[in-house]
Formats: sequence, C-alpha cells, structure tokens
Amino acid sequence: MSAPATVAGIPAPPPLEKKPVKFSNLLLGAGLNMFEVTTLGQPLEVAKTTMAANRADGFAGAISRIWARGGVLGFYQGLIPWAWIEASTKGAVLLFVASEAEYYVKAFGAPDFVAGISGGMAGGLAQAYATMGFCTCMKTVEITKHKVASTGAKPPGTMATFMDIWRREGIRGINRGVNAVAVRQVTNWGSRFGLSRVAEQGIRRATGKEGGEKLGVMEKVLASALGGGLSAWNQPIEVIRVEMQSKTVDPNRPKNLTVGTTFKYIYSQNGMKGLYRGVAPRIGLGVWQTVCMVALGDIAKEWVEKITGDKVTAKH
Repeated sequence: MSAPATVAGIPAPPPLEKKPVKFSNLLLGAGLNMFEVTTLGQPLEVAKTTMAANRADGFAGAISRIWARGGVLGFYQGLIPWAWIEASTKGAVLLFVASEAEYYVKAFGAPDFVAGISGGMAGGLAQAYATMGFCTCMKTVEITKHKVASTGAKPPGTMATFMDIWRREGIRGINRGVNAVAVRQVTNWGSRFGLSRVAEQGIRRATGKEGGEKLGVMEKVLASALGGGLSAWNQPIEVIRVEMQSKTVDPNRPKNLTVGTTFKYIYSQNGMKGLYRGVAPRIGLGVWQTVCMVALGDIAKEWVEKITGDKVTAKH
C-alpha cells in the first residue's frame, strides 16, 4: 500500500470511502429497537401519548386512565403490530439513509460533525415518511379510541380499525400527521446528536479524558442520555403530532388539521403548558432507548456476530 501523498510536507487526508451497509448492522439495530420497545419503551410511549391527547391529565391521571382502559395490557396498546413494525424497520431505514447522506455531505467537503448531523437528519426524515408515519398514526389511534369502549360496545380490533381508516380516508388517513412526525424526527436526531457530543466533551473534561481515551459504558450512557433528554425541547411538535392523529372527539377542533392550525388550537385550549404535556415520559423514553442502545450494545454485537458470522461495524 503506497503512502498518502503530501502537500508542502503535510500528509493529505485519506481518500473518502463509502461504507457498505451490512446485514449484521441492520440486524443489530432491529434487535435492539425490538427489545427497547417491548420492555419499557411502549409503556412510556403510551403514557406520553395519553398525556398529549388528554392535556388536562397530569402523569398520575394518565396512568389511572391507562390502567382503567386495560390494566397492564393497557400500557402495551399499539405494540402489536405497529410498534413492532416501526422498531424492526426504523433502524434499517435510518442506518441506510444516514450512511448514504453522510458520505455525500463529506464528499462536498463538510467536516465530520456537520456530516454526522446531516446524515442523522436525513435518516430521520426518510424514516418518518417510509414507515414511522403510519406506525405512529395507528399507535395513536389504538391509544385514543377509548370512546367506543366507554359506550359499552366492543371496540374494533387493530386490523379492523386500520381497514376502516383506509376505506374512509385512504393513504392520507393512514399517514395523518406524517409531516409533524418528519419535523420531530429531523429536529430530534439533529439535536440529539449535537447535544450528546457536547455532553461527551463535558464528561471528558471532568474525567481527564480529553486526549481521546475511550469512555466507559456508564460515561457513554450518561452522555447519550443527556443528549436524548435535552432533545425533548421539541415536545410541542410531538403534542401536535398526537393531536393530529388522535381519535378524541372535540367539536371545537378544526376539521382539516395542519401543523399550524393544530398548534393554534392546542395553545388556545391549554396554553404553553399544554404544548409540553407528556415531556416527562418522553425524557424517560429517551434515557431507556440510550440504555438499550449503549449499555446492551456490546452484548448484542457479540450475539449478532455469532449468528451472522459477520463483524458488526455499527456504532451504538
């Protein structure tokens, strides 16, 4: 292998290589996401969505509402198949698009930090429109369709609900609120990446690892958890998304909701406080996702490498 060319005695940067998207990486992402959502992920998602849809409820009120709706199983409403579809596909979509976008942004001469954020934002955008839009819509429908049950009638099943929306509203009904999902994902991944790096730099300064030494598992968890928790600043767009997808009936609500009209409606009904309903369980969700991806990442890596015989190169 020839030595890299030099310019005025300074070695030229290595040529930019396009990293292949490996099956082992996709399997790792899907497996960790499935574990996360099936354990604490979906209960926190249900609590967050219930609070965003019923903005007069506090956390305790939301928990009581969920329990009354179905006991322990009420906290897992929308898990099968919607949360499982979302969890198993979002890692693949996100990783593939983020990797491609990061490569092309670097090819235009952007530094690694900018390329990383750009890749994450592009991946989040693709994820929203490819699979996450209809999955979040159906999860929200499942969680907010309690009006039928309160009349004493048996609520329709998951697929019956899906087909009913499809017949009445078509693809637009199934993807209701997808633009809000896209805005949330883009701002979420961009800020989570950036804030995690800021937190990591602070931890390195505090622990004397500014020379690039490897962070421990708990240090990585702390940096990513801070990034995930602080990225909940965009909770208003999440509350807007839930309201757009909600089956809760309110005669005061505008008929054809857009992101703008939904914002105005929520603010007029509940003020700024209403726009941040559900932020506590969302922070908890961000922390739990981090624990799963970082703390369990090495264990999952070994397991996937044994199954596939392929070395996992994904970062976690």
